[in-house]
Amino acid sequence: MKSQSIIEIKNLFYRYEKDTVLENINLSIPIGSFLAIVGPNGSGKSTLLKLILGLLKPQKGVIRLFGQEMSKFKNWQQIGYVSQKANSFNTGFPATVFEVVSSGLTKKLGLFRFFKKEHIEKVNEALDAVGMMKFSNRNIGELSGGQQQRVFIARALVSEPKLLILDEPTVGVDVENVNSFYHMLADLNKKRGITLLLVTHDIGTISDKVTHVACLNKHLHFHGETSEFEQHRSEGMSEFYGTDVHLLSHHHDHGGVF
Repeated sequence: MKSQSIIEIKNLFYRYEKDTVLENINLSIPIGSFLAIVGPNGSGKSTLLKLILGLLKPQKGVIRLFGQEMSKFKNWQQIGYVSQKANSFNTGFPATVFEVVSSGLTKKLGLFRFFKKEHIEKVNEALDAVGMMKFSNRNIGELSGGQQQRVFIARALVSEPKLLILDEPTVGVDVENVNSFYHMLADLNKKRGITLLLVTHDIGTISDKVTHVACLNKHLHFHGETSEFEQHRSEGMSEFYGTDVHLLSHHHDHGGVF
């Protein structure tokens, strides 16, 4: 790989009609890091994700993925994406957990290819990684919001991405289970070496698990290691969010699947 950064953004601008949403964004995400992007509603977080995923094109500036400019980047299977699905997912969808996860192999295998033993093993490995193996034969609609979100992460993992992007994945997850969910993400980062980019409002809950934090509100107000963010949290953060920001470390039991 030519670059030590899995994502590199330089002088990025984006606007919708007269409203500038992102202004002069410079952001480098190291390989193997776990980055939390935080910011108030309307701060440009969703627009930034769409630009990184190639759903929007930069109006000014450059985005490089895996050392390549986005216009030349072709291997999108290296990037997994999990959206805020919990509020909109059709719980009556007639598919088992195994079937949902295996659908993540469709692009690689083709729509009507039969699964071989190696593909079944990949699905099982992905389910095991998110603690959902024992739910393999359950209907996806029978699961809780947090369990469903784990299944969708497994679906993204089954194609073996090097980068996993998650857009507020704890929407619909019970408060008491959020820490367990983030502990699972930290394991994916540490044990599997997957680079994680997470948009979240749960900076207090996630602070002892992420390696880096980026504070976005049209401009990039802060980007650095979590320890640096802790040192700067009382300097300008109130103005940035419009309220006091406290970065807390939560050390709860990392229980089983919820």
